[in-house]
Amino acid sequence: MATDTAPQPGLKALFLGFSAVGLSGFGGVLPFARRMLVDQRGWLSAEEFNSLLGLCQFLPGPNVINLSVVVGARYRGVAGSSAAVLGLLAGPLVIVLALAALYDRFGEWPAIQGMLRGIAAAGCGLLFATAWRMAAGVEEKPYLLPFAVIAFAAIAILRWPLPATMLGLLVLSAGVAYWRLQDAAAG
Repeated sequence: MATDTAPQPGLKALFLGFSAVGLSGFGGVLPFARRMLVDQRGWLSAEEFNSLLGLCQFLPGPNVINLSVVVGARYRGVAGSSAAVLGLLAGPLVIVLALAALYDRFGEWPAIQGMLRGIAAAGCGLLFATAWRMAAGVEEKPYLLPFAVIAFAAIAILRWPLPATMLGLLVLSAGVAYWRLQDAAAG
C-alpha cells in the first residue's frame, strides 16, 4: 500500500497504533510494528519500512522505539514522536511492573520457568518471520542481497562488532549507490 494514498495519521491515531503494537508483543514487537505500519494502516510501504528500520538499527537505542520516533515525527513532528513513543511504552510499562511483582513472588515455580521458555521460543519465531517478510523486499532488488549476506556473515559468523559492521556497510552501500547512479546516467 503506498503511503501517498494513506491518510495522514493524527496524534490519536499514532498513539493508538503504537499502543496496539506495544501491547501485542512479548519479547519483541517488530513483527507487529511492521504489520501495523505497512499492512494494516499503510503509513509506510514495505521498502520505506525496511529503509527506516535500517536507519533505526544504526541509531543508538531500541529499534522499535527509534522507529516510533521517526514515524511520529514524519507525520506530526515532535508531538507525533511523543504520542507514538508514549503509546508504544505506556501499556507495556504497566504490565511489566505488575509482572515483575508477580515474578518476584512466584518466579521460582517450575511451571512459571517453563512458561517463560515457551514465550521466549515464540518471540524467536516472530523475529524470524519478520526477517523472512523483510527479505521479500530484497528479492525485488537483487543487488541488495550481498549486503544482507555480508551483514549476516560479519555479525553472526565472524562476530564483528555491530557499529564497525554498520559503518563498513554504510561506506560500501554508498559506493554501490554512487556506482549505480553513474552507470544509470551514462546509459
